[in-house]
Amino acid sequence: MSKDKPHIPPFFLTEALEFPPVEMANTEGLLAVGGDLSPERLLLAYQNGIFPWFNEDALILWWCPDPRMVLFPDKIKISKSMRKILNGNQFRLTRNTAFEAVIEACASVKRTDQTGTWITREMKKAYLELHRRGFAVSYEVWKADTLVGGLYGIDLGHIFCGESMFSLVSNASKYAFIRLAQDLDAKDYQCVDCQLYTKHLASLGAEEISRKTFMSML
Repeated sequence: MSKDKPHIPPFFLTEALEFPPVEMANTEGLLAVGGDLSPERLLLAYQNGIFPWFNEDALILWWCPDPRMVLFPDKIKISKSMRKILNGNQFRLTRNTAFEAVIEACASVKRTDQTGTWITREMKKAYLELHRRGFAVSYEVWKADTLVGGLYGIDLGHIFCGESMFSLVSNASKYAFIRLAQDLDAKDYQCVDCQLYTKHLASLGAEEISRKTFMSML
């Protein structure tokens, strides 16, 4: 008899502002389908370790994967070459001065092995509203007066939920990510939620932890 986790169909959300227990997620991390991207539902999701990720013209999909990729801010890896960049004047960093430009760039930048974008028009509208309410935060990287990199995410006050980052020149997004980690470390944040494993994030010090551990941190 197989010991694999049995397939559990995703929970279909109604208008009720609620999510099922995260343990109901399937092996891929898919927890629920449907609902909306209202500020109230999005905040409830992030506060419970859940995030939306879906394609244009598709039902909203809600995820809570196990394991979870996170960065503990004090474990950020900074190479010698990046230290030179951080200590130099190649880039200029701002925070929350060009949120809409950052999310537009994250949606439009071409990525290896990826066609289209999951940052849909509906997602942009929702996160812009969260930004207006003070929950969605952006870091912008400039070269002279040109926006060349950045990131955005949801700030829960003790955990930063990273959503996306972009780079138009080498090391620009890495610069933003390192500055974010340094800021959060200074404020004693528990972690940056990176959601899913990538080699790039691992090279910067991010690691996988169990969903149970992540939920206890929330």
